[in-house]
Amino acid sequence: MNQSHPDADLSGLNIDVMHFGLEAITRLLSRFGHPQKDVPAVHIAGTNGKGSTAAMTASILSRAGYRVGLYTSPHLVDVRERIVVNGRKIPRRVFHGILAEIKKRTDQPVTYFEVLTAVAFIYFQRQKVDLAVLEAGLGGRLDATNVCHPLVSVVTNISLEHAAYLGKTLTAIAGEKGGIIKRNGVCLTAARPKKVLDVLADICRKRHARLFRLGADFRVRVGRNGQLSYKGIKGEMKGLALSLIGRYQRENAALSLAVVEILNQKGYRIGEEAVRRGLLQTRWEARFEILKTRPLFVLDGAHNPAGLAALERALDRAFSGRRRIFIFSVLADKDYRRMLYRLGPQASRILLPPIHTKRAVAPKVLADILGEKGWPSLVCRSVKDAVAKALHAAGEKDLICACGSLYLAGEIKQLFPEIICCDKKPAL
Repeated sequence: MNQSHPDADLSGLNIDVMHFGLEAITRLLSRFGHPQKDVPAVHIAGTNGKGSTAAMTASILSRAGYRVGLYTSPHLVDVRERIVVNGRKIPRRVFHGILAEIKKRTDQPVTYFEVLTAVAFIYFQRQKVDLAVLEAGLGGRLDATNVCHPLVSVVTNISLEHAAYLGKTLTAIAGEKGGIIKRNGVCLTAARPKKVLDVLADICRKRHARLFRLGADFRVRVGRNGQLSYKGIKGEMKGLALSLIGRYQRENAALSLAVVEILNQKGYRIGEEAVRRGLLQTRWEARFEILKTRPLFVLDGAHNPAGLAALERALDRAFSGRRRIFIFSVLADKDYRRMLYRLGPQASRILLPPIHTKRAVAPKVLADILGEKGWPSLVCRSVKDAVAKALHAAGEKDLICACGSLYLAGEIKQLFPEIICCDKKPAL
């Protein structure tokens, strides 16, 4: 095996192939004794905010003294970023060893995501984690992660996305995301639209599960000093500070705090000090991440219209009045026309590089859409070329913002190796 390339053993699996259904992952895990049954889980689905909510939750639980697995997707630089225990990636040797075991025991086609999900469950079981925080990949009901046995299910929010796979209406998508709710379980949500809440409430009613809603059953407020006050299902906390920037992170933090409340009710011991330290020390790359200060360079994983709207509000609050240069790439299954219509009016220029995935929209297509409205853009040879052009064009007080795809974020992170934190020892 080529140990210098973490996903060399995955090269025979097409990362762009999607398979909806639990049969293959269940059959594969059965060959290992169903490790998912030994891993108590927090399961998180939704359109935006899944990764940040998962990262904050895992950070809090780790600081409470628990051994915590974290499974997220996609990765930015190294596929092993997806499978973490207490802030440290799965070791390369262990990763390749489990892949080799899977290869020997697999007797039917499986996807890239199914294999990685199996690796995560096997690794977490062998590491004897106390809890695992699992981010659903796409949807929820038929997502490979949905073989887990969650103590609490979280649906962050729901907007129109992946219509070809999940449905063309909010109610259809809500039904798919709500598929992670288990019988006699607990569901937390930050979703707002009544039609979405009605779907989630109906699922909970049929499955005898409890539903708790942000804004009704638990809430968060921001003081003048920027610190948060949380009024929860039963308890309250004041003077909380977040490490993750962006107003939208407050809702994600509220969901994490509600998860903590539910886990405490179930017998876990997660104290206030662990909550404070966990929120303050959460690290989550490419989420309103500042790569440079002069000129200001913000990297964000916003990859759909709702995420881009949240990013725009965050930029307006934090960096109003600065001239904005965007670097933008996007996948073809996104509503990229709406995304461009949001970026165009606020941009002095939009740089359009290609990214290394067949699922990406060609930069020329994006340039044509912008050109129809008279908004300036420039097709670039590569991500490196786009970053160089942006840095050359920006003055010290200007803002560069790269967004549109986590694939783009990953390629940009490789240009700033000194701030890739996936191998750094976390502060505990």
